[in-house]
Amino acid sequence: MTVSRRTILGLGVAMTTLSSFPLLSSRGYSATGTPPPIKPVPDVSPEPVFVNLHAKVRNANLFGGHELPLWTYHDNILPIVRVPKGGRLKAHFRNDLPEHSSIHWHGIRLPNEMDGVPYVTQQPVYPGHDYTYDFTCPDTGLFPFHSHCNTAEQLGRGLAGALIVTGDETKPYDADLLCVIKDWRLDEDQNFLDFTEKKGAARGGTFGRMRSVNYKSVPSLKAPARGDVRLRLMNVDNSRINQIGLEGADAAVIATDGQAVSPFPFKTWRLGSAMRLDLCLRMPASGNDVKIYDYFAPEPVLLANIRAEGPNLNRGEFDPAPLFAPDITTPDLRNAEHKKIDFSATASPTPNLIPLPNGKTLNLADELCLNEKSFWAINKTTWPEDGHKTMPAPVLNLVKDRTYIFELRNLTPHMHPIHIHGHTFLYLKSNKRSLPQHYTDTVLLKPKERIQVAFKADNPGDWMFHCHIIEHAETGMMSILRVT
Repeated sequence: MTVSRRTILGLGVAMTTLSSFPLLSSRGYSATGTPPPIKPVPDVSPEPVFVNLHAKVRNANLFGGHELPLWTYHDNILPIVRVPKGGRLKAHFRNDLPEHSSIHWHGIRLPNEMDGVPYVTQQPVYPGHDYTYDFTCPDTGLFPFHSHCNTAEQLGRGLAGALIVTGDETKPYDADLLCVIKDWRLDEDQNFLDFTEKKGAARGGTFGRMRSVNYKSVPSLKAPARGDVRLRLMNVDNSRINQIGLEGADAAVIATDGQAVSPFPFKTWRLGSAMRLDLCLRMPASGNDVKIYDYFAPEPVLLANIRAEGPNLNRGEFDPAPLFAPDITTPDLRNAEHKKIDFSATASPTPNLIPLPNGKTLNLADELCLNEKSFWAINKTTWPEDGHKTMPAPVLNLVKDRTYIFELRNLTPHMHPIHIHGHTFLYLKSNKRSLPQHYTDTVLLKPKERIQVAFKADNPGDWMFHCHIIEHAETGMMSILRVT
């Protein structure tokens, strides 16, 4: 790896211990307040943060059996890239996989040409070729990065990483922990199984048999006893939706998909594919454990353990330090244009192609990015289309700088984490749940649920809009939003 003065690439996923700081105490916290004002963008070095992401086959032993031929971006099989808010990231991507690929920077509001979607925002990066992603990071938080073609297999083999944009903390926490959740499709002898099955793709997804956090089975993390810990949770699984819960600590939600909320008490939270959740938790006394569970299973599944170590800190009454508010344009709800978007089973395909600025149309003949079956649709349009050789026209054409309120309607008996590229939603309300308003780039739709989200379409380009259960997207539940 080439290292510059501004390069920070995590060597594996581990706890970063922050300096101790006596946090101020008050009489409590609630969901009725607002985060602190937006912190001004700090002066950052004009020198970019440089990283080399070299996709190739690397053998690694994950679960104590034989080594698996993983596909990864770095010798540290789950790389962590850190960039300050307002800083520039320059990521050199080299592809030495047996097939073409790219890097999609999930949740980052970046220029369209940096979004990493083959044929839509860039040409594929073929084996033996390179591509450089170069953009400024406008928002703090935690963001996954992964491929956007044959993703079921590429992500299934481990091709993912974490981007952390720093600068949102109003006070330092006593520790900062990252937990990346992922399943693995392995048989009893720990060989890769098929990454997708038609039965799973047509329902809730094809689940893995081995659970992991930070690519390990039930890892044990460490944090200062009685300290206040920032716990960053991220789901990079192809399909599985986790219902995250904790035992052994009080906790508050401080961010959703990386964007700050006024701290509110944490009970459980459903975390779909590519979704993130930041918690502030008060560690127990030294020698005790905090356990992280997935409760969305017949029996609770232990995902990770955090051991309280060292002398007990004196932090007073639990009063979680908030993060600085997101620096995202507030949607103009009074003058918003309303759109209904239905997520359903397969409907009749449309013969439309994507028109290009030169007057031609885009005819996609790359089977790697397509699938032989279509099970799902957005507004009665499937992706890919009949014959799996073409892409549909945009599901919506949006006017730049206009505010839109989308009513996302799930007409199916399955859950769908719906992701928008290039923008961030403001979650408004649901007909089934009562959640505080919050910013998010991936909205989890429960069966038969209707959710209203709002955003200002201020980022021009053709943006992907899809379910992030990878098989659902690759079998039809994917489209394009065009902002002009």
